[in-house]
Amino acid sequence: MVTAANRPLVVLVGPPGSGKTTVGRALSARLGAPLHDTDAAIEAGAGKSISDIFVDDGEPAFRDLERAEVARVLAEETGVVALGGGAVMDPQTEAALAGQVVVFLDVAIADASKRIGFDRSRPLLTVNPRASWVAMMNARRATYERVATHRVDTAGREPADIAEQIAGLLEAARA
Repeated sequence: MVTAANRPLVVLVGPPGSGKTTVGRALSARLGAPLHDTDAAIEAGAGKSISDIFVDDGEPAFRDLERAEVARVLAEETGVVALGGGAVMDPQTEAALAGQVVVFLDVAIADASKRIGFDRSRPLLTVNPRASWVAMMNARRATYERVATHRVDTAGREPADIAEQIAGLLEAARA
């Protein structure tokens, strides 16, 4: 059974380039809590990059690994959790996020493109990256908003500033 004592302090969600990992690092330092990045954990467990998992095993295999890792994290981790951009699109993951403190890091394409440069390491953005990102965001936005306890705009902001805002939201919720 998941209780407040054994669940994450906060779960960060959002599209590629929203700053989930970078803000997660700043927030974990600010809160003195560990950071768990599900994409990094999947890569470590598989012994290869997410791009290689997509190429070698296919997206369904990656999504199975992702679903299992997210379920484990939500049951066992107690710090800051950064989910992969598409994790929330899985109905089981969306249901598992109910009752969690979830922050949607919202970002526009201008900032996302500066942050990630739409490089080839992002398997869903390899063909026409800008159009792919916009289509992805349009398909995912409603889900990000639905699972979120809070929405934080990251446009033009530094990770430390975003982390400070999230820490303030967490403190206000505990008060």
